[in-house]
Amino acid sequence: MTPDELQQGGRRGLAIILSSPSGAGKSTMARRLMQWDPTLSFSVSATTRAPRPGEVEGRDYYFTDRDTFGRWIIDGAMLEHAEVFGNHYGSPRAPVEQALSDGRDVIFDIDWQGGQQIRNSSLGRDVVSIFILPPSIRELERRLRERGQDAPDVIAGRMAKSEAEISHWAEYDYVLVNDDMDTCETRLRTILTAERLRRDRQPWLTEFARGLNEEFRRREDDDL
Repeated sequence: MTPDELQQGGRRGLAIILSSPSGAGKSTMARRLMQWDPTLSFSVSATTRAPRPGEVEGRDYYFTDRDTFGRWIIDGAMLEHAEVFGNHYGSPRAPVEQALSDGRDVIFDIDWQGGQQIRNSSLGRDVVSIFILPPSIRELERRLRERGQDAPDVIAGRMAKSEAEISHWAEYDYVLVNDDMDTCETRLRTILTAERLRRDRQPWLTEFARGLNEEFRRREDDDL
């Protein structure tokens, strides 16, 4: 069989965790990666917070109430969950497991707590974790103010939380400094391409290498 025919058997998908303090660029990088590769799936989180202007149910978040969210946790339906700024966030388990089983890579736009839970879950072997740092704290605050989504007190809370968030950078497989959006995106593409090409993520290689060995044996037989 040719390499293309063998690869049709596919591989298990990757769980790509993107984390950063608010304003450092993880959401923007997630969108850019999905524009670059439309086969990527996005893990849509559930949350108890109210929708922001322009956000769409099922595309940006699954918006729900605290009681429902609590039942999902008890039922084991959440892959990870955390409380952030007084609201609950989490990743529904079923769609992620189905996507990975089907060989589709899934992007998670989550904080360090969620990333830690997923790395320690049954999906840990599928995880590629990437932490994005801002070029400076001053620049981080500027980005938060310029995006115009939050009140000043909320921005202050996000900045206060950033120090604790950044302290977890060393727990990740890869760490990037987002001082330039295009450069950061290029490096993310490189990471994803390399991870997809790892030997243990290409199960078809075993049969392909076995076929090459068979060719050597046939050549030896022909020479006898």
